Amino acid sequence: MEITASLVKELRERSGAGMMECKKALSENNGDIDAAMEFLRKTGLAKADKKADRVTAEGRIGMAADGGKAVLVEVNSETDFVAKDENFVNFVNAVAQAALASGAADADALKSAPMAGGTVEEARAALIAKVGENVQVRRLVRVESANNVAAYIHGGRIGVLVELAGGDNELARGIAMHVAAMNPPYNKAADVPADFIAKEKEIELAKMPEKDKNKPADILEKIIAGKVSKIVNEVTLYGQPYVLNTDLSVEAAVKAGGADVIGFQRLVVGEGIEKVVEDYAAEVAKAMAV
Repeated sequence: MEITASLVKELRERSGAGMMECKKALSENNGDIDAAMEFLRKTGLAKADKKADRVTAEGRIGMAADGGKAVLVEVNSETDFVAKDENFVNFVNAVAQAALASGAADADALKSAPMAGGTVEEARAALIAKVGENVQVRRLVRVESANNVAAYIHGGRIGVLVELAGGDNELARGIAMHVAAMNPPYNKAADVPADFIAKEKEIELAKMPEKDKNKPADILEKIIAGKVSKIVNEVTLYGQPYVLNTDLSVEAAVKAGGADVIGFQRLVVGEGIEKVVEDYAAEVAKAMAV
């Protein structure tokens, strides 16, 4: 039987599943819309899209690594309760492994990666049916290098990848732990944007007492440069005191290990997602008043 657009549309409206899932269900059931609907319900796909507009600001960071290859994935849920569920945790770990094996460049590409006898997207839909919440594979970052690569997860909610030229795995992991804890916006002083420096100079000049502003220009420049240098240290990985040995800066610790930090990536669960705060007491009071 020919699978027409109108047939796909009708099944989509009835099930709430995605267009491609509806087309596949109809194809596998010879265009029988009732059988296709049953197929979608059995696979959990009929429930998945109906939850797609729910905010997912909780979740977990997963990681997978193999030598110089490592990935982090952020998978979101609606509640922290589900984020701790064994089914969800296992899914996140499996998605990370699928990301590493597939070579997917981003979360969209990861959807079609093989996983558990199907795809990541199909496994996601099945999980939604099981846990009863919207689940989204939101972000993916990876590093592939001949250098030392470390992946570190803190509490399931913060993930870091670090690439280190030279040094060893222990140092790379230590730097990853530092990045997780201190969240430096930049790697080295040379990476700090010029407009950031200019703005900080402007602020420091404005903060100076009027009597100091009358000092010779070269003296004034040295004073402001010293203050801005401290700020640059605060916002750069290399300038911060190393969390595993605060007597050293990260730069000093890295150089002592015969290494150089090429770069790092950091993911935090729910970063940039606006959470919906629900007042359940108010909702109950409102319902009682009706």
